[in-house]
Amino acid sequence: MPFTLPALPYARDALGPHISEETLNYHYGKHHQAYVDNLNKLVDGTDLADAGLEEVIRASAGSKPGVFNNAAQVWNHTFYWHSMKPGGGGEPTGAIADGIKDSFGDYQSFRKAFSEAGATQFGSGWAWLVSKGGKLEVRKTANAETPLTEGGVTPLLTMDVWEHAYYLDFQNARPKYIETFLDNLVNWDFANQNLSDSK
Repeated sequence: MPFTLPALPYARDALGPHISEETLNYHYGKHHQAYVDNLNKLVDGTDLADAGLEEVIRASAGSKPGVFNNAAQVWNHTFYWHSMKPGGGGEPTGAIADGIKDSFGDYQSFRKAFSEAGATQFGSGWAWLVSKGGKLEVRKTANAETPLTEGGVTPLLTMDVWEHAYYLDFQNARPKYIETFLDNLVNWDFANQNLSDSK
């Protein structure tokens, strides 16, 4: 069964003015679609042709870089779209807020750690909030790497820091994009649901 491009959870213009429809047309419509198309070509006729996406990611990590890179990028991007919502951003509420306070001390400390992870990821990659062993942690990964390959770690939300995620809207000002993500876009409901599902 070929992989297909998952539908966005909102219209392509719904994240404006922070993330433009033009960015979504390229990032989702071109980049994300290309990862899906490449993955289907790479697994066609192999023992992974009928495997689920997460199974493909785990099976190809460290052994089949072409398959892994495309499969992980399909998953990472899908997770990223859900990590944002129209009218999002600001301080979290619910269990995720309690977890941030418990693990980081307060929201501002989390914000600083998450912003630094995104800003200091050299080249392309991702900033993550994950749950591990009952604590929340901030991670950064390069290129297509994903916390899915690490046992006992549950991704809660992610921010894409590849240039094509922000260049049309923010040029080379990655810190401004990160600030906008946290202030206006981050979907804490999604993070709360992922935290709940991890327990």
